[in-house]
Amino acid sequence: MRALRLLAVFLVCGPGHPAPRGRFSRSDWTAPSPLPRGAMVVVGFLGAWERRDDERRSVRKLALRLREAGFPRLYVETAGNHDRKHVRRILIESLDSDRDGRLSREEAESVAFVFYGQSFGGAAAVYLARDLERHGVPVRLTVQVDSVGRRDHWIPANVARALNLYQRDPGPIRGEPAIRAADPSRTRILGNLPFTYLFREVDMSGYPAIARRIGLSHWKMDNDPAVWAIVEAAIRAEITRWQAETAGAER
Repeated sequence: MRALRLLAVFLVCGPGHPAPRGRFSRSDWTAPSPLPRGAMVVVGFLGAWERRDDERRSVRKLALRLREAGFPRLYVETAGNHDRKHVRRILIESLDSDRDGRLSREEAESVAFVFYGQSFGGAAAVYLARDLERHGVPVRLTVQVDSVGRRDHWIPANVARALNLYQRDPGPIRGEPAIRAADPSRTRILGNLPFTYLFREVDMSGYPAIARRIGLSHWKMDNDPAVWAIVEAAIRAEITRWQAETAGAER
């Protein structure tokens, strides 16, 4: 089974796909440092070894739509799932407004965060939230799409809301079916939403020909507009909630 998973990941990143563009660097990040108080940062993590800026991937497409919406004080970034530690370091440095090397409670709670991702990127979204919990940083929302990872079902207590979308069709890659809150009094699970792609056609024109022929449900889900409409609606609802809270605090 592990060999099949590795083969599936290779096929996604193999024929027809350019190699990842080096390691993630600070220049790939567009949000300012330090982050302005009251801002929101949305980070999307791509799966496998896909490039952080691959515009054929749904994670990146959604990020670009959110950027184009032009919400004030909203910064939207994408990264590879393997770049999570770099993202964590950038976020902590960006919160440390007085540059004293540690986060006060005021600094830790000064910015709103939303994390989402697909496949290994879904797990990375949860892992990053777990990383930030150690620094007292709250996360407003995590969204996982067919998440693949160890203990990616366990949502840390610093996350206010979490949503999970998955498929369990026959095949080597199946998503996490049930996320759970480490502390149900602090985290609301918005849902574990199942999808199936048996006998369903999905436009996979952005994938290599060999992947289109195999047609794994995991890949179909990455290209399913219905899935990403739900993800986008959840994130936009969180943005609206954040805007209302921020406006109320500024009155």
